Amino acid sequence: MNTMHRKLGTFALTMTGLGSIIGSGWLFGAWKAATIAGPAAIFAWVIGMVVILFIALSYSELGAMFPVAGGMVKYTQYSHGSFVGFLAAWANWIAIVSVIPSEAMASVQYMSSWHWSWAQSLAHSGMLTPKGLGLASLLLLIYFFLNYWAVSLFARVNSLITIFKIVIPGLTIFALLIVGFHGGNFTYGHAFAPYGWSSVFTAVATSGIVFAFNGFQSPINMAGEARKPGRSIPIAVVGSVLIATVIYVLLQIAFIGGVSPSVLAHGWNHLKFNSPFADLAIALNINWLVIVLYLDAFVSPSGTGTTYTATTARMLYGMEKNGYLPRFIGKLHPVYGIPRPAMFVNLVICFIFLFVFKGWGSLAEVISVATLISYITGPVTVMALRKTAGYLYRPLQVKGMQIIAPCGFIFASLTLYWARWPLTGEVFLIIMIGLPIYFYYQAKRKWQSFSKNFKSGIWMVAYLIVMMGISYFGSEKFGGLNMIPYGWDMVLIAFVSLGFYIWAVKSGYETPDLLEAAKLNKALKEHDMGVDDDENGNGKRNPAYSTDWPH
Repeated sequence: MNTMHRKLGTFALTMTGLGSIIGSGWLFGAWKAATIAGPAAIFAWVIGMVVILFIALSYSELGAMFPVAGGMVKYTQYSHGSFVGFLAAWANWIAIVSVIPSEAMASVQYMSSWHWSWAQSLAHSGMLTPKGLGLASLLLLIYFFLNYWAVSLFARVNSLITIFKIVIPGLTIFALLIVGFHGGNFTYGHAFAPYGWSSVFTAVATSGIVFAFNGFQSPINMAGEARKPGRSIPIAVVGSVLIATVIYVLLQIAFIGGVSPSVLAHGWNHLKFNSPFADLAIALNINWLVIVLYLDAFVSPSGTGTTYTATTARMLYGMEKNGYLPRFIGKLHPVYGIPRPAMFVNLVICFIFLFVFKGWGSLAEVISVATLISYITGPVTVMALRKTAGYLYRPLQVKGMQIIAPCGFIFASLTLYWARWPLTGEVFLIIMIGLPIYFYYQAKRKWQSFSKNFKSGIWMVAYLIVMMGISYFGSEKFGGLNMIPYGWDMVLIAFVSLGFYIWAVKSGYETPDLLEAAKLNKALKEHDMGVDDDENGNGKRNPAYSTDWPH
């Protein structure tokens, strides 16, 4: 049987996470957040980090327990069965695979601000022209072939790109702080939060903050190729989020201070930039930085696009193993051990997203909301498994998870609400579109165990419907009809989501897929502790123990 090659260490996995987080988000995120929230956008990044860390800690425990390829599309199936497992996997896959064309779009949009006429014809009003779409298509093919041959090639390329991606934002921060920093911008018009604190919350959900931090998933989805998953995954996930937060907060400060006060005459929400940091560098005559930023407009998004091309293939591989997709998609290459058919399927989907949305901003919003829908299952799954499968080996058992998990669920629900109606309703419908695929494969299996799986997962359908209703009737500050006043709407979300969390955890059960996953979990324990069970089930030292995680 073909197996994935376990070659990735802690550093490579951390670079995978950081490389996913620092993509097009840093090129556009600070500008987008500032137009929504003004200087208070700094707090939007901190709030985003808190939300993501609560979610990431749940997934870190799961990833360390089950080091499997495409892990985030499989965990909920272990705890709740196939129905909610499919919904979670579908939402997660939609969110991640759509990032790949968004990175290609970002590179081309930055190119459109070059001084040459051919470059300026690549995009117009934030949308790619036919020429721009052609160039973005070429970038998608480059991401594809960088992952086509071997994961070790991917790891070498990605680590080098990620180091470059850390250096360039650092240079940008330094240059803007030294050359053209206007401290008065932070209280311009005597308002640090000119559009109210509700705008800060909206910035978390829609300005690219969730979109950027979404990269924490990459080390988890690559867990099947980790040498020491129990140690590497939590370090890579939490470490990449914390490092990225420092970078993004400093970038936001540098951007706010770097804008000329004369440009702010009509307010932060009227800032117009084709390539935000490059435009600031041009205004400040930092020519060397302009050149570096134009170069990084290819490197940063391309590094993220390359990373996500790898991780989304593992996600489809995981979904096929769950029984949601045709078997050929999960076929591994006999030499390289990578799921090439899954890569081809993702490439086709990427082209569809590219030609439908045509612009970074519109696609980033959809990605963010779909991501938040997938996030809610992590806290539920980790606590459901503690209830139904306490016997499993947990290389990382996060202290205080009884508090962290419900808080993570509530925070994700609030952020989902902050995304504003009608975007919330539109993405909910996109998630529901996947259900016919699930029902088709259930029919092929003659509805085996369907009733039990549906009963265990009906909470998620009810949750999505209720959340859509609250978003529609909620505060006008978040796009609703204002039938639920501002402030009380968030109190309602908190209490309602806590109720759904309790229902969801109680809905978990010991699924057949969990029993299969327990075998991998047992092998992981034997590897970590250097013991095997003898015929009587007693642990004994394995003389053949090695540091290689078993295939």
